[in-house]
Amino acid sequence: MESGERSRLRSAAGGASARIGVVDLGSNSVRLVVYDHLGRVPLPLFNERALCGLGRDLAATGRLAPEGVDEAMASLRRFVAIARAMGVDELTVLATAATREAADGAGFLEDVERRCGVPVRQLSGAEEAHLSALGVVSAIPGADGAMGDLGGGSLELVALDDGRPRHHTTLPFGSLRLDGDKADDVARELKQLPWLDAVRGRNFYPVGGTWRTLARVHMAEVGHPVHVIHHYEMAGDEAAEFCRLVAGLGPGSLTRLVGIPRRRLEVLPAAARVLQSVLARARPRRLVFSAFGLREGFVYDRLDQPTRQVDPLIAGCAALGAREGRFGAAVTAYDWLSPLFPGDGPAQSRLRLAACHLADLAWSEHPDYRAEHAFLRTLRMQAVGLDHGERAVLALALLVRYGGRQDGAEWRAVRGIVAPERRRWSRTLGTALRLALTLAGGAAELLVEAGLAMDERSVTLTLSGAARDLDDDLVRRRLAAVAQDLDRRPRIVTTG
Repeated sequence: MESGERSRLRSAAGGASARIGVVDLGSNSVRLVVYDHLGRVPLPLFNERALCGLGRDLAATGRLAPEGVDEAMASLRRFVAIARAMGVDELTVLATAATREAADGAGFLEDVERRCGVPVRQLSGAEEAHLSALGVVSAIPGADGAMGDLGGGSLELVALDDGRPRHHTTLPFGSLRLDGDKADDVARELKQLPWLDAVRGRNFYPVGGTWRTLARVHMAEVGHPVHVIHHYEMAGDEAAEFCRLVAGLGPGSLTRLVGIPRRRLEVLPAAARVLQSVLARARPRRLVFSAFGLREGFVYDRLDQPTRQVDPLIAGCAALGAREGRFGAAVTAYDWLSPLFPGDGPAQSRLRLAACHLADLAWSEHPDYRAEHAFLRTLRMQAVGLDHGERAVLALALLVRYGGRQDGAEWRAVRGIVAPERRRWSRTLGTALRLALTLAGGAAELLVEAGLAMDERSVTLTLSGAARDLDDDLVRRRLAAVAQDLDRRPRIVTTG
């Protein structure tokens, strides 16, 4: 990794900078997120939502719901007070479809500015679509196909061409504005978008709380082992059939869905009908759900181009490693281990670098629980830029790095999403990280003087300089484990 890239990564991962807050004032909910800094993958220090239903009466009256206005104002005042107490230097309120279209929307926003003392930015449909698309791209670089963001008041659709937003459309079909009679209207409007033809056979990226609820319900239905919405995938045909089933659920069936807020349940069938119409029109190969959308796109839009180009997985893992680890030797460990992985392509190499950043994640836990903690923490971490199978591979590597075995409950939980060859790769990476941390105790300078090499028969550890005194029984056992994983014999050479 070149020095310029290292510098960009350090900048993107965090550092001393101002906290920023974003309030998403939507048709169905109001949400405040406070980030620790403006960077490639800023850490959300606070994230809370209030379901207010500001736009629930919009289709019938053309005005904001009176109860929703009161609830939204109360939530906004509380959120502003919290942000100020947290020392947020910059707070932005983003208003979307409900206030954009309601006859009394502008007056409500003026009242918000007056009573809360913060400026409000009313987004146009085009701006809302663009920022939501940027949110997806920030978390899934190279996203290709189309994004759809279903809010309470509108549906934003944006074509994505290898990570670049292209055509966009805003339609007045939010989850709060739909009933059974509107399903044909959605399908009819979608037929008027010729650019959706290009999505066929590519991916569709759903965004928005109600569509994410659909993903959560599907996870529970199929027993998916990773309860993380971001990058949850469904085949297009499977998703279409699932939407058909959810769209037909009655009130009794909906109430049996556990852990979903009542106001989300009320609009779930309508959201399923909209997604069903989109899938029938676009015919994507797969759905890839995104936890990033409007708010994250707003942050991403403010970054300079070099920071945008930083890998979000590596930036996120570097920041987590810096907060939780002790030594900061991830790049040195990555370089040191590389001779053991000569066949790695870019995808495996970035996972290996991510694992090096996470290698000291569980050092402060009780020794009996470090392996389990490292596995679960990695599997569930708030990271983007990786799919669920890659999460599981990283988690298995960290399990082994802390002495865990890949034949227990952890492996059984994820074996359905990890191919056998990836399991073996993760085990080798875990044993190699265990060797590195045992050998040098996390001290980068010792690793530099302890070379690792591999040929057709041996894995050779060469100790020189200050590393000459590191040869002991524990190091030999760790080296032997690495060599066994690679079907080779261990060898130690001391020089100088």
